[in-house]
Amino acid sequence: MEKIKIAELFYSVQGEGRYMGVPSVFMRTFGCNFRCKKFGRPRDEEIEGANPEVAAVMTRISEFKSYNELPLVSTGCDTYAAIYPEFKDLSPYRSPEEIVTDIMAMLPYRQWRDEHLVITGGEPLLAWQQIYPVLLSRPEMLRLKEITFETNGTQLLYPEFRHFLLNWTLNPTFGRRGPNALTFSVSAKLSCSGESREDAIRPDVVMQYQEVGHTYLKFVIAQEQDAEEALEVLEIYRREGFTGDVYLMPVGGVESVYSLNNRRVAELAIQHGLRYSDRLQVPLFKNEWGT
Repeated sequence: MEKIKIAELFYSVQGEGRYMGVPSVFMRTFGCNFRCKKFGRPRDEEIEGANPEVAAVMTRISEFKSYNELPLVSTGCDTYAAIYPEFKDLSPYRSPEEIVTDIMAMLPYRQWRDEHLVITGGEPLLAWQQIYPVLLSRPEMLRLKEITFETNGTQLLYPEFRHFLLNWTLNPTFGRRGPNALTFSVSAKLSCSGESREDAIRPDVVMQYQEVGHTYLKFVIAQEQDAEEALEVLEIYRREGFTGDVYLMPVGGVESVYSLNNRRVAELAIQHGLRYSDRLQVPLFKNEWGT
């Protein structure tokens, strides 16, 4: 049986975007096509290899037996252990049956009610698209009403998976799911991430998502220059036909960084008529693993 490499599987509240505050099961898959090693670091800094904070953790990697033992970082990708191959041994392969069993055990009523499933990463659409239909078709998952894929918006859907998702809202056992049952939360990477626009901004991919489910953009902002770039990039998406909502969200994987610019980012969102997304996992849980 095919398996998914799982970085984290936990129950919490959604901290970002459209479903902020909604009780959710998070399935974080391992692997990503980006490193985003410059979040929170100087724009003109040259970085060879991994983000410096992550590189320091790599020198001690044998000390860590689980995600919960890993230190948090204040710059770069805050889920670094799900993207760098050096940490792959902390993410076991799990079968769809094993994943569903664990999900049922963590739900308050041992079945889906109003909880949301968030499939995130890493980049969840990079490697596991052929296995998701097996997972989502298990009997225990039939009551699930809403799914969000948290993606960087660069991976086209496989034809077979696209077909599955188009039919997923038709549930013959419990009736048709709502019109917004399937969501793509696209965190498009700006230059402050360290990724190039050529690689990161793929309106053709986002338009494919929009054809399948509710799709919105979410830009991580460190300073006013990033907000200006977000508006510029948004026009690229709009010209291709993107009609979804747009959020600005403050950078910061630890509270000291997050609290420096969250109000300013909210003011920038107001100024430009965009939505503001908090990062509830930072002030509520200090962005600890499993939150």
